[in-house]
Amino acid sequence: MTWQGERSERAVRIGELSRRTGVPVPTIKYYVRAGLLPSGELTSPNQASYGEAHERRLRLVRALLEVGGLKVAAVAELLAVVDDQNRTPHKVLGAAAARLGGPGDDDEDEEAVAARAEVEALAARRGWKLDESNAATADLVQALATMFRLGHGEFARVLDDYAEAAERVARADLDHVGRSGDLEGIVESMVIGTVLGEVVLAAMRRVAHVNASADKFGDGSGPAGA
Repeated sequence: MTWQGERSERAVRIGELSRRTGVPVPTIKYYVRAGLLPSGELTSPNQASYGEAHERRLRLVRALLEVGGLKVAAVAELLAVVDDQNRTPHKVLGAAAARLGGPGDDDEDEEAVAARAEVEALAARRGWKLDESNAATADLVQALATMFRLGHGEFARVLDDYAEAAERVARADLDHVGRSGDLEGIVESMVIGTVLGEVVLAAMRRVAHVNASADKFGDGSGPAGA
């Protein structure tokens, strides 16, 4: 993203930038100090102007912090990748994905070992490349290990069905992300699409469960819970 040479009739003071984005002025100043937002162009010793790139970056920072749930340090790391002159879409998407997800689980009990083996076997069958540093891999192992601890080890039998559905969703996500014209748009689409897309997918899954249950177990009296 180009930050210099943006001063024009579209350049605004920090108060107007705050009004446009809904971010309080003190918060904008904090983002500048934290390295999340470049300083504005000085127009006098005590005044600076901000262009459209600042407004867009500020909206992206808010999305990463508030919607993506990332910490300030993680946002700074991700933005460094976005601003890297040698960046590629795959590198940016990978950096964003690696910073989404839970804190992971350090337990290496019998169930965790079994879950990791199941995930590795699934990846081998599907031709997936696992990255142990990616939070998604840790989340998958942790969720499966918890199921094993609860006595639902047979869930492993449906992992390939889940994987096939996940691949279709991933292709749909990337088709959507690919419509963005630049890397800023790709990252924002990826973060918003991952977080809100999971909500949409979970809700659709519950709706589908109700209908599938009615078909399989229903007595014709109406939907479950009615």
